[in-house]
Amino acid sequence: MSGWQPLPDELPAEVRHFVEHLRLLKDRTGLSLAALGARTAYSKSSWHRYLNAGQPPPRQAVVALCRVAGTDPERIGVRWELAVQAWPRPVTVPEKAPGGDEYRDDPTLPWWDTPPRKGESGPGGRLLRYALVLLVLMLLMAVVGAVVLG
Repeated sequence: MSGWQPLPDELPAEVRHFVEHLRLLKDRTGLSLAALGARTAYSKSSWHRYLNAGQPPPRQAVVALCRVAGTDPERIGVRWELAVQAWPRPVTVPEKAPGGDEYRDDPTLPWWDTPPRKGESGPGGRLLRYALVLLVLMLLMAVVGAVVLG
């Protein structure tokens, strides 16, 4: 792994092993970070963070890398789980959820599973709003179609 930045010494062994394995998979593809981003739908800067242990990658990113590298994603799944559990978290004061429960942001969660920010309804509320807007648009299109086609 000669072209890679050295990983921090204080990195947990599970994280170090996982990131080194990701780096090997990336090297196997022969792709640049920009090309890898284009092939996996994760940006060049995201891959830079994942491959330098700046942020844990979402499981979907790991699966995408495995597919591009031509390897079975299930083989790295357990390593991903161990690494995400051991990944160093920044020391911050946890925010309070509207119900009063404390939580931590988890960058590996998809947007619909992330806890709400202050003043927002929960992720289910956001998803419900999107669904309602889509439903209204579909009904509007049906009415317009019925009027136009008679």
